Amino acid sequence: MSEIAVTSKPAIGRGFRLQWEPVQNAHVLLYPEGLVKLNGSAGEILKRCDGSRPVSAIVEDLEEAFSAADLTKDVTAFMAFAIERKWIELRE
Repeated sequence: MSEIAVTSKPAIGRGFRLQWEPVQNAHVLLYPEGLVKLNGSAGEILKRCDGSRPVSAIVEDLEEAFSAADLTKDVTAFMAFAIERKWIELRE
């Protein structure tokens, strides 16, 4: 996969639904064949992938929420992983 542009707007992929699952105490991605239990970082990234915010705004929001810096590389690496699995799709 080529590098993800910070202007791209990621959204949850077709056929998937992101939700908080109290029993799992985690965000999960539901799809017709089952579910994927997400770790905390993945859940925080994916819940911001609403198709309206660019990657740069998502990174900025995460950095502010978690008092962190330089998250672009980590966030885009996860997004590339999620795109391969069709969990998210990019909108321009």
